[in-house]
Amino acid sequence: MVSVESTSRTILASFQGYRLKWLKTDFPAGLAIAAVGLPSAIAYPAIAGLPPETGLYASIAPLLAYAVFGPSRQLIVGPDAATITVTAAVLAGITTLGDADRPAVAAMLALIVGGLYLGGRALGFAVFSTFLSRPILVGFFAGISLSIIIGQLKRVTGAPVTSDGLVAPFVDLVRKADQIHWPTLAMALAMFAILQISRLVRLPIPGPVIVVVLAIILSALLDMEGYGIATVGDIPPGIPALALPSTGGASAAQLLLGAFGIFFVSFAAGVITARSFGQRGGYPVDTAREMTGFAAANIAAGLFSAFPITASDSRTAINASVGGRSQLAAVVAAAALLMTILYLRPALSILPIPALGAILISAALSLIDISALREIWRISRIEFAFAMIALVAPITLGVLNGVLIAIGATFTYLLRKMMYPRDALLGRVPGREGFYKLHRRADARAVPGLAIVLIQGDLLFFNVTHVQGRFRAITEAAAPGTRWLVLDAGAISQIDSTAAAVLAEVRDDLASRGIAFGLAELNADVRDLLERSGFLGDIGPDMIFDDLEDALRAFEQADRREESREQEKEEGASRG
Repeated sequence: MVSVESTSRTILASFQGYRLKWLKTDFPAGLAIAAVGLPSAIAYPAIAGLPPETGLYASIAPLLAYAVFGPSRQLIVGPDAATITVTAAVLAGITTLGDADRPAVAAMLALIVGGLYLGGRALGFAVFSTFLSRPILVGFFAGISLSIIIGQLKRVTGAPVTSDGLVAPFVDLVRKADQIHWPTLAMALAMFAILQISRLVRLPIPGPVIVVVLAIILSALLDMEGYGIATVGDIPPGIPALALPSTGGASAAQLLLGAFGIFFVSFAAGVITARSFGQRGGYPVDTAREMTGFAAANIAAGLFSAFPITASDSRTAINASVGGRSQLAAVVAAAALLMTILYLRPALSILPIPALGAILISAALSLIDISALREIWRISRIEFAFAMIALVAPITLGVLNGVLIAIGATFTYLLRKMMYPRDALLGRVPGREGFYKLHRRADARAVPGLAIVLIQGDLLFFNVTHVQGRFRAITEAAAPGTRWLVLDAGAISQIDSTAAAVLAEVRDDLASRGIAFGLAELNADVRDLLERSGFLGDIGPDMIFDDLEDALRAFEQADRREESREQEKEEGASRG
């Protein structure tokens, strides 16, 4: 039975210890969140071919759900560029789907994503957040950003751009230059310029808010629709009733596969946002509890006719900068957006589409972290290559395929690192204690007759062939008179039966060359497996050492015993 104390730690966790003096910052923070979130709430649904009101629904119910079940005081959930782009790819992949069914299917996907969060937490999926390597995610989000920018070409130019990929849409646009609707392009360029100026000047009012207000005023004064510029159109009054969405004719397999792709991107974006703001705020982030909050937010989105969402970095940043101290700021933001739906629908209906396209392009550009890509290039060319794979895949092969490739690239990189564990020969530095890598210290010297090999990684079935080859190479290159080879196993935390069998082969190969094989600094789990395999019994307790100092002393004693035996033989021969 779940205790009241345990439940209270899950429900309304962000309000625990609330202080009345926080009200003076939570209320303005909530209004600021609503102001910043409104433009993206209206703009993002267009990426997936959804009506603009769904973005408003996705910015109200999920905020309230996360406020109840989420652990973070400052994190704000809502529509996210990467998540809605993957949602768009899923909807596009369901070929039997009609335009009228898209909102219901998007809501069903949100509901399934919420269920995947709950199931993922129960199965301990939170640990996989550690596998989301920075290069892969930097590249993937840059690719998503480029995909968003390409998707806005038609909206900001009015030209019928239909090609897919990275280059083809721009070629298509050039070919159809005579079909560009110049008033639409002029509006988009003007709004984009305002966004960049507001970012450079750092105005107190966010650029997207300025653009939305200005575009609505211009549309009302100049009759933008009369010039052929598309506008948002009618927004239904009120909010939808709580209801289970329909599948819209989509199969269970299509929904589950699509929801998994959305879940992965939503999870990645949410964890990154939570961790980055947790680091800034100096508080720990519990990924498992965040999954509960994201689950509640997505389930709420599905039940209120919205689409899958995750943590919003822009809204969270505004909350932190204004000084929001709890999820009351999210509640205020949800209330403000609800008031917008109820009383400002006529103004929103005349908002020009090119202005929303400019907002999306500007937001997408901000997600491309050029400095991070440059840093990755400087640090590791291999990791930069993986970042480029993650960047290009969503654009050239589709966002869903890009998700799978990003996952595969992450594990490929991890597996490659594990397949080729590094090794080093150790020796002494005159006048100093301890052992040092011979290739690192020019003054380090190998102990005559003793080769000490350090393996920096686990020994498992997929890398032992490489390790066996390294042992063979080291043995062949060993100095004449080498009598012992000791493996420093201190960095080996795991070993399997295949590796135990290969170590037996290494021992036999060394024995055929007159070299004894020993082990030092065995971890408990490694020792247990090698003992069960019979390997430790074969090499004998005399060749198993607690540390390298013990191994060196045993080697020196063996040397002295051998010298004594040689001397006795010589004395016996002389007496004879």
